[in-house]
Amino acid sequence: MEEKEIIIRLKKNEEKAFQVLVDLFSKKVYNTCVGMLQNMEDAEDVTQEIFITIHLNIKEFKEESSLSTWIYRISINKCLEFIRKKNRKKRSGIFKSIFSSDGERAIENHTDFLHPGIQLENQERAKILFIAIDLLPEQQRTAYILHKIEQVSYQEIAQIMDVSLSAVESLLFRGKQNLKKHLAIYYEENEK
Repeated sequence: MEEKEIIIRLKKNEEKAFQVLVDLFSKKVYNTCVGMLQNMEDAEDVTQEIFITIHLNIKEFKEESSLSTWIYRISINKCLEFIRKKNRKKRSGIFKSIFSSDGERAIENHTDFLHPGIQLENQERAKILFIAIDLLPEQQRTAYILHKIEQVSYQEIAQIMDVSLSAVESLLFRGKQNLKKHLAIYYEENEK
């Protein structure tokens, strides 16, 4: 079934078309959520919420972008909404930076998330990297995860985030610089 046909059938509320959509996009949506939320249970919950949102709002889809771009945009927005809601619920605010002088305790406060795509021998490094990614400003984190983890092109990231191509390049550049800085400080303090 081609994208145009899927969209037409989804707008007619055909159950089979929705199942095709879920089959085509569930892995991408879930992987995006795992990268953004760094928690597999939260990613499962948000993935379900995303598909409910798609089902309820497909008639509003104007086809100005591809279906996958629209779905990525919903996914990113739902993940960011979940993160904001979760952060509001924390009594003492956002956890301390892992790069403070009390780095050991701060790492313990972070979830023990390990991305499912990471090989066993790289899990400790991946854990540190994901903690550092989590410290990036929202826009940089989103662009970085989409490009480096989800392998989304700059052009599609620009469409998903509704920014220019040069803004994506800038976000990725600044994100990489911030990650280098955070990781250098961490390794200075913890790998002596």
